[in-house]
Amino acid sequence: MKSTSMGGDRRSVVDDIVIHLQREISTLRLLPGTRISESEVAEIFGVSRQPVRDAFRKLESLDLILVRPKKATEVKKFSARAIEKSRFVRAAIEAAALRNAAENCDSAGGFQLDACVALQQKAFVERDFVSFANLDYDFHMAICEIGRVPYAFEVIKTEKERVDRLCILGLSKEERMPQLIEDHKDIAAAVKAGDAEAAVAAGMKHLSRLDETIAAIRKNNAAYFVDEANS
Repeated sequence: MKSTSMGGDRRSVVDDIVIHLQREISTLRLLPGTRISESEVAEIFGVSRQPVRDAFRKLESLDLILVRPKKATEVKKFSARAIEKSRFVRAAIEAAALRNAAENCDSAGGFQLDACVALQQKAFVERDFVSFANLDYDFHMAICEIGRVPYAFEVIKTEKERVDRLCILGLSKEERMPQLIEDHKDIAAAVKAGDAEAAVAAGMKHLSRLDETIAAIRKNNAAYFVDEANS
């Protein structure tokens, strides 16, 4: 893969680098605090340093890496403040989407939610963790679509991704999956019944399950968190 001065080619190379590093960071193959060499990435992709710099800027905008002048670029460490903010934003958007979904759910919407849950159960039985993770996103996207606020899912997705990277350090997928399925069943039942308050309550209970997990992760993996005590 060679870098060229053509805009289209340059963008495709940059996108390839962003996708590769985003995957490495999100799966924790690149741990928080790990240094990333501009020259090494350029060598891997067979390109000049410029598309790597462009990719780094995109990853920085996604809050995944820390680019510092005259210092090594590194995978951004977790921030307790940022996580708190992310969860607050997601909860607010998700609550609004759930209310809308309960008010607007029809038989087609109910079928969509049931199908998501059924596919998650199948993925759990088959230990298909990749499919299960994707189906988890599909469920929350369905809530937004049924609530006629599909654009809300972009916010939920962004905030969810921030916490998902952290949670890889916590409970295993096998431990989390059964509870996620039960929570989704409760949410789906409330939405299908048109009970907005019950849907929001089930949704907030679903999100709150991570509170203790996040606290434990921070305690056991302090090196992966930025020190905010004096900031």
